[in-house]
Amino acid sequence: MAQLPAAIDSHIAYVLTLNVRSIGLTDKQFYRLCQDNPEFRFELTAQRELVIMPPTGSKTGWRNSKLNQRLANWAELDGTGLSFDSSTGFTLPNRAKRSPDAAWVRRERWEALSEEQQEGFAPLCPDFVAELRSPADSLTALQDKMTEYIENGAQLGWLIDPRQRRVYMYRPGQPEECLEHPATIRGDPTLSGFVFNCHEIW
Repeated sequence: MAQLPAAIDSHIAYVLTLNVRSIGLTDKQFYRLCQDNPEFRFELTAQRELVIMPPTGSKTGWRNSKLNQRLANWAELDGTGLSFDSSTGFTLPNRAKRSPDAAWVRRERWEALSEEQQEGFAPLCPDFVAELRSPADSLTALQDKMTEYIENGAQLGWLIDPRQRRVYMYRPGQPEECLEHPATIRGDPTLSGFVFNCHEIW
């Protein structure tokens, strides 16, 4: 069943979740679905639910771009891994197919993949993931997604909520940490030396 927020706002596009368990959507079919519908972003949960996400609003897209720009600049200078933007899909160990808004993978893990695996939805969970909350996003759903990333191998996760000016930090073996109105957030030790200026997107 499609999941819609209780309060309907006509200018916000909503995320839809469809149960496709009985269809038996294969990896190849999911990949083809994504290729045939480039105007949408799709994710597939471990419970075989298809999550359909429309294009982001302009302001969210700008924020995503700024975060990815800063991460990519740092990754290029650091050289120990690769950064990925929100159009990238990963197949997590629990078989969910997720597309974080920003991600980073250690170079040795990436290079251990075959060319075919790199071209598809790489079968790994990124070492670092970030999700940027948009007006259509449920905070609870994003928090659950961040927990899933950590349970599947991520070493650091940022859930950034620009509207509330909060950042939720996730690390293995540690409780969620909520930062209120932070000026900056640091990626150490996973992203050694990476500092993001939150004022750039507030």
